[in-house]
Amino acid sequence: MSATTAHAAQLCIDALNTTATVDSSPLYTVMSMANTLEFSRQAWVIRGQTHSRRVGNWPSWFARNTAEKPLLYLHSAHSSAQLSALSDATQQRGILCNDIENQPSRWPKGAQPSLPLWLATHPRCTPYDPASGEEARAIVLAALRGLYVDGKPGFYYLALHDHESAAPLSEQDREAALKGMYRLQPDTPADVRLLGAGRALEEVLQAKQLLEQDWDITAQLWSCPSYTRLAREAAVAERWNRLHPGGPKRSCHLRDCLAGNAAPVIAVTGYPQAIVDQLAAHVDARFVALGAGSVQAAAPNRYWIVVMALRALADEGRIDPQQVQIAMNRYPLI
Repeated sequence: MSATTAHAAQLCIDALNTTATVDSSPLYTVMSMANTLEFSRQAWVIRGQTHSRRVGNWPSWFARNTAEKPLLYLHSAHSSAQLSALSDATQQRGILCNDIENQPSRWPKGAQPSLPLWLATHPRCTPYDPASGEEARAIVLAALRGLYVDGKPGFYYLALHDHESAAPLSEQDREAALKGMYRLQPDTPADVRLLGAGRALEEVLQAKQLLEQDWDITAQLWSCPSYTRLAREAAVAERWNRLHPGGPKRSCHLRDCLAGNAAPVIAVTGYPQAIVDQLAAHVDARFVALGAGSVQAAAPNRYWIVVMALRALADEGRIDPQQVQIAMNRYPLI
């Protein structure tokens, strides 16, 4: 990476920071940012769905440019094979934004099961599933700075949905979101902790309301834009502690966020459950992972989240187990 690249990236960041923002979905927020970057002429903005810049056509054109510029690629990849080919074509650099979730598909989030597993295991990929436009904006800005100003290796991946969600972020929340998770509401005592990512966060929010209204159970709500980043950092800290048994223990963002509370943790994703299972070894409290295929073919709805939260509390001896069966009879678990 050259000084010219870093300068171009900084100009991109300045252009985005001077552009007025409006509450929007992750998809339309990133599309708006792409328009700003195109106008700045300081970044390559590739729209994979256009006829003139199809994946098969643009790499040769791109290769003729010797000076690296920030790269934002808007694409629709539903399989790991497509995404692997795309990452190879971009030399595993840039910000890859996938809108496949917004297209009709028999797969949860529009992605074949291999795609999220590829994201979670690719060492050069930092994957995110933002729930709001504000989260998506923060991630793109961080990617521009990390990849092209600071010169870090690898590429970022964003799954984009078009469901509008107004969730202003403080500077502290923004930094925490980039690490993988942040609390959506003030820190108050809670019976259960609910974690959600991407579009699934809306169902988690509705589950929180049902728990309080129907069962008098308080729930703490967390948005988790990247379960994978949380798990990777936790695994690195655990390995360090294993190799340095006599030294001070290293913590991680996941443990720091969940410390000091023994309430069960219910973590939800629209991807297959394996994406959330990555956290299990690093959560000290009772942990329940829910994803597509856990209790229904699609991502778990609010009613299943409530039932699983009640089951976790019953297993802890905090509520009567009969309440779980009552909930299963009460809600439309389809």
